[in-house]
Amino acid sequence: MAGLETTQARITRIFDAAAGGKNHFLADKDTVRHFDQAAPALTTAARAVLEFFSRMIGHLSAAGVDQYLIVGSGIPSGPSAGHGLHDVARQCARQACAAAPRVLYVENNPMVVTMAQATIEPFTDLVRVVEGDVREIDEVLRDHVVRTFIDWDRPVAVLLLSTYSLNDDEYAHYVIKRLRHTAPGGSFLGLLHTTFDGVPPELLPAIRDLLAMTLPHLAIRTKDEVAALLEGLDLVAPGLVWVPEWRPDDSGHACREEPSSSGNYGAVARIP
Repeated sequence: MAGLETTQARITRIFDAAAGGKNHFLADKDTVRHFDQAAPALTTAARAVLEFFSRMIGHLSAAGVDQYLIVGSGIPSGPSAGHGLHDVARQCARQACAAAPRVLYVENNPMVVTMAQATIEPFTDLVRVVEGDVREIDEVLRDHVVRTFIDWDRPVAVLLLSTYSLNDDEYAHYVIKRLRHTAPGGSFLGLLHTTFDGVPPELLPAIRDLLAMTLPHLAIRTKDEVAALLEGLDLVAPGLVWVPEWRPDDSGHACREEPSSSGNYGAVARIP
């Protein structure tokens, strides 16, 4: 396992800090503060992303999905107890009188992996957490737990939430291709992607400078570039949209008045 770096901000811990969680360090919290000074929206955007995750899982559960491979969410601790992504999946299944789902998290942050293995795995046989990096997708898919905990003969929802790491376009396309060819027909691919499309032009220089100092390799793409990653897949309505616009309901309010302030696009695609 890689060493735990506490003095350098990391994207999953930044997201956790912005969402009001506890799995982060001072460097991550300071980064949130700097971003909010440059463009005061990060905390609200993090909430909008969490709400999108919940709606996405709710839709997939209603579609009959009972196993999830979640790559790179950071397993945010911002939601209150009982409202993690695996909890949402279980609650949705219960409401549909369906079997409890299996949820496998893949994370490259040692702190997240250690905390989740200590606080989630001991209490359920239906959730597992493994260390892995989307930038090494072949190694991830060869992992023993990934191969055996998920039943790859049945549909699975692959939620690719760590696209921030895929700053090489060719490899990003390869990751999508690898996942869509590994998952059986009838599966789904969920995607979250950060963008600057909604950032006011006058704020862009400050945001770019801050990213260069804190997260120099963060992948930022336009809507057209994100759409290119999903080319050939059947997008579930409403398609590729700002995350607050993806099947909104009464439970989600963050960034609803100004969806572009979420800074992220979201989509769900069917894998034929």
